[in-house]
Amino acid sequence: MLGQLGAETRELRRPEDLEGLDGLVIPGGESTTIAKGIEAAGLESGIRAHHAAGRPVFGTCAGMILCDTEHLGLVDASAERNAFGRQLQSFEAELAVEGIGDEPLRAVFIRAPRIRRHGPEVEAIASYEGHPVAIRGEGVLACAFHPELTDDPRLHALFMAMTTTAQREREEVEGERSEG
Repeated sequence: MLGQLGAETRELRRPEDLEGLDGLVIPGGESTTIAKGIEAAGLESGIRAHHAAGRPVFGTCAGMILCDTEHLGLVDASAERNAFGRQLQSFEAELAVEGIGDEPLRAVFIRAPRIRRHGPEVEAIASYEGHPVAIRGEGVLACAFHPELTDDPRLHALFMAMTTTAQREREEVEGERSEG
């Protein structure tokens, strides 16, 4: 989806693959397996450094879980795994998402988590049945569903806008340092 929007993408397998990235997507899948893969590849400190350097992270489904305070600690939020049930309870829903326009977004929930708690610097931008399922804040965009499984690019475009803004801010800071 990001490639269709004009972004240059690549897979991340080793710490050196983080070099030069403007943004990072942690995709869906099985959160425990992904966490073990991050640990085995030695990526945890690099991912945290990427985020600390002001480079945004987009976590979808399991990626949302990994961004939370109990895992990588990238965002002040806690996710509840399989909050809407197991595989057989997977579903689709129309969501109003702040920041992407008035038209609802079709969301595909597969063994989906939800946000159980989030801090004051984190904004819930979409909810389902009163539970936050998409958040934005602290350089993180995270959602409980799989936006890549539809043809709607708006959430990915929102993430690209976050990376562009963050890149401009870093360039301004670097410019001020070189002038000072």
